[in-house]
Amino acid sequence: MKRFINLIKNKFFLVTVIFVVWMIFFDKNDLFSQYQYKQQLSKLEQERDFYKAETAKVNKDLDELTSDKAKLEKFAREKYLMKKENEDVFVIEREKKN
Repeated sequence: MKRFINLIKNKFFLVTVIFVVWMIFFDKNDLFSQYQYKQQLSKLEQERDFYKAETAKVNKDLDELTSDKAKLEKFAREKYLMKKENEDVFVIEREKKN
């Protein structure tokens, strides 16, 4: 018990404890902030991966469209409902189930 009291009276121990408490709870980079930063970082990394995949897909589509005239025509017909003269286009939409 006397050892514990001496430890508490030690100014170096008290300063160390106060410093640790300050860094854990009151500093601008406390534990809660670090947790939020980690979550934000993982969210941004997921978004980065998603956009990299989308960019690769779009670049692949662009290469296909610029190199193959038949694929360009198919793309224009499907996406923008373009048609040749004397041609009818019928759009069939399926009902979405909720």
